[in-house]
Amino acid sequence: MGRLGQFMKERFGFNAIQSTRPQTLAYGLHDSPVGLLAWTSELFYGFGDAVEAVDRDRFLTNLMLYWLTGTANSSARMYYEGAHDPAAWAPKAPSTTPIGVAVFQLSDVAIRAFAEQNNRIVHWSEFDRGTHFAAIDAPDLMIGDIRNFFRKLDTE
Repeated sequence: MGRLGQFMKERFGFNAIQSTRPQTLAYGLHDSPVGLLAWTSELFYGFGDAVEAVDRDRFLTNLMLYWLTGTANSSARMYYEGAHDPAAWAPKAPSTTPIGVAVFQLSDVAIRAFAEQNNRIVHWSEFDRGTHFAAIDAPDLMIGDIRNFFRKLDTE
């Protein structure tokens, strides 16, 4: 709960702007490569100094994918849609689909007791490194965990 409180206090601004004004943000990010660089750098920095953990070329490649494809809008828009869908946070019927969860050191806040309320969690992993961007800064852990999850499904 402490991590959640810290996230809400220090990092939730990204969610707030994307869930309320994604189009305005998208114009700024699409129009200015420096703006996109600053936004993305701050995101990486805010999730456990991922900027330091990620090779500079890989970081710039990720940035260029957003820039060249013009996908700042769609990446921000999902926050808006989630915040404005009345059913997004409503209680749902429990899922029977097997779910795997990987919690990285400074990733989004994940509380297993809450996650298990409506999900059939068959695999839960916590790691001492990696961030919200684990596919970039801890791919070895993420790939191994995905494989372990699917191995468990083979035995069911």
